[in-house]
Amino acid sequence: MAKVIIIGPAHPLRGGLATFNHRLAKEFIAMGHECSICSFSLQYPSALFPGKTQYTDEPAPENIKIKSEINSVNPLNWLKVGTKLKNQKPDIIVVRYWLPFMGPALGTILRQVRKNKHTKIICIADNIIPHEKRPGDMQFTKYFVKACDGFVTMSDKVLSDLRTFTTSKPATLVQHPLYDNFGSIISKEEARQYLGISKTDKIVLFFGFIRKYKGLDLLLKGMKNLKSEISNIKLLIAGEFYEDEKNYQEMIDELGIRDQLILKTNFIADSEVKYYLCAADVLVQPYKNATQSGVTPLAYYFEKPMIVTNVGGLPDLVPHGKCGLVAEPTPADIANAIEQFYELGEKHFIPHLRSEKEKYSWANIVNAIMSEL
Repeated sequence: MAKVIIIGPAHPLRGGLATFNHRLAKEFIAMGHECSICSFSLQYPSALFPGKTQYTDEPAPENIKIKSEINSVNPLNWLKVGTKLKNQKPDIIVVRYWLPFMGPALGTILRQVRKNKHTKIICIADNIIPHEKRPGDMQFTKYFVKACDGFVTMSDKVLSDLRTFTTSKPATLVQHPLYDNFGSIISKEEARQYLGISKTDKIVLFFGFIRKYKGLDLLLKGMKNLKSEISNIKLLIAGEFYEDEKNYQEMIDELGIRDQLILKTNFIADSEVKYYLCAADVLVQPYKNATQSGVTPLAYYFEKPMIVTNVGGLPDLVPHGKCGLVAEPTPADIANAIEQFYELGEKHFIPHLRSEKEKYSWANIVNAIMSEL
């Protein structure tokens, strides 16, 4: 049995990283290890956070020890937390890295931990080179990477980006595990009744935080192309704006597609995720650039076909013509892919989705981390 501490967001912080960390901790515990999470007392200063709130009202996950200790902008706190973790002498620290802003805090904490000459530090790298670049990114990431012993990535693109910072440290590629903690698959009819959506409409889903690189603007323009091609088609947008909403609202009116949209642009609580995935016919990820996406394994779990753009690691995760369709990141090509999806029909994709999803196990990522001991 190993003593494992995960460093990263956790309850009461919300979002995909926290959800991932909770599920990973449960897998470590299920496999016989001692595991807890060291989270943030302050993750982002409010001036830097693009959403409405960083916190969830949902109950804490059961049977996981979570301590909210890290202040991302206080160097004295980094030394204090690092010293505390050093003295606890875990066998492994699993640290999440998704944003260079976190590099100074996490890099300093890990340097303190390394002084115990015992703990192995394994990073799960969600992004190494960020989607939205800012001054200091390269320096912050370089500082962080030097403090780690090894890496797990969930896409070839992140692995390639990592190799621009280090060629000597071990790195393992593991498929992003399936989120299986959002409840069971329910019928499309039940999901639509819950959301108040017509049972006869054709529903295309955009799911997740709305950021520039995710290409919602491309999908909106594509919907205009489809207005005269597919009757009863609606785009369900489920997720909170992480940038200026005004630009999108103006675009919707300019395109004249408001009647084609169902806007649920608030944060989607974990307890409601299944309704949105199960209500849709197809999930569209019209990204302009990408590494991997936490939405993809969500779609696999709920056996929902995907249309993804030909960027980053997305095409590798969605075999074209089997688990979904791959389109170029243009409104016309996205619209064509949606048309093609409805010509093939949802049932065409289900056997392939069920077969492919078996690759995405939580045990795989735990075993990859433990192999570094």
